[in-house]
Amino acid sequence: MQISSRFTIALHIFTCVDVFKDEYKVTSEFLAGSINTNPVIIRKILSQLKNAGLITVARGTGGIKLTRELSEITFFDVYEAIGAVENGDLFHFHDSPNPQCPVGRNIHALLDGKLKAIQGAMEDEMRKYTLLDLRSGMTEFLAEENK
Repeated sequence: MQISSRFTIALHIFTCVDVFKDEYKVTSEFLAGSINTNPVIIRKILSQLKNAGLITVARGTGGIKLTRELSEITFFDVYEAIGAVENGDLFHFHDSPNPQCPVGRNIHALLDGKLKAIQGAMEDEMRKYTLLDLRSGMTEFLAEENK
C-alpha cells in the first residue's frame, strides 16, 4: 500500500507558494505546470488543504495564503489534511483470510498491533518535519544552482 501522491503534491504546492509568492500569481494552472499534472487535481488538493484550515484561497485571483507560519505546519498536518491513506490505515489487509487455516484465522492478531505501531512511528516522524524545513532545503538548492 502506498501513501497517495496527493501528499507529495500538497508539499510541492506549499513549496511553490512559498518560493513564488512575491514573483508570480500562484494559481492552480501555475501549480499544475510546476507539478506537471492537471489543474483539476490541484484544485481538489487545494480544497482539501483549505477545508483542513491550512490555507485560504481567493477565487479568481490565485491568492493562496497559509493560515499559520511555515514552522507551525508539519508534514503530518498535510498528511492528515489530504487523507493520504485509505480509512486512516496505512496498511490494508487482504479480505477474508481463511478461518479454517491456522495462519488465516490468526493473521490479524499476529499483525494488527505491529502494523499500527509501524504506522504510529511513521506519523510521529512526520510530526518532526515542517514546511519551514522545505524552505530551508529549497534555499540551499537554489543557492547551489546559482553558483
